[in-house]
Amino acid sequence: MSDSNSSNARVSIVRDFASSDLFDRTFKEGMALVEETAAYLDGDGRRDSRLLPREDALLYAGESMRLTTRLMQIASWLLVQRAVREGDMPAQDACDEKYRIAALNDGTEKPQTLPGGLLNLLDRSNRLYERISHMDKRMFIDGEAEEITVNPVMSQMAMLQNAFALEGLNGQEA
Repeated sequence: MSDSNSSNARVSIVRDFASSDLFDRTFKEGMALVEETAAYLDGDGRRDSRLLPREDALLYAGESMRLTTRLMQIASWLLVQRAVREGDMPAQDACDEKYRIAALNDGTEKPQTLPGGLLNLLDRSNRLYERISHMDKRMFIDGEAEEITVNPVMSQMAMLQNAFALEGLNGQEA
């Protein structure tokens, strides 16, 4: 596939995804997790961290920073997709490498000495991050764009429209 066709296909994929129910659900889940995490870290999490021994408190601080970094990545990616959906950003711009979700070094297993609330948020944010990272990879990195479609029916319709438009042009030239 040519670079132009690949680019056009990716733009179509971004548009399709941004208008999908999958995006709606993922956006709501991501933003709710951001709000829940902020509330926890400012409330119960602050109290929980004060009760920890020094070593565990340092671990808590490091893990809470990883958590907020991961959630910032998630929120940024989701907001770019929403900007496409709402027409505030061209889908072509959203395909730029600077909007890709970055790989994060997540470290190792979290010790059970951390508060349950933080462990729960870490687990849920990791799972959401992995899903979004997978979507990003499928949309922008893996294979040929024509093989990666959020809505195969729309892709087929677009191909038919292009074929009939070209046929109409060829008929007019004769």
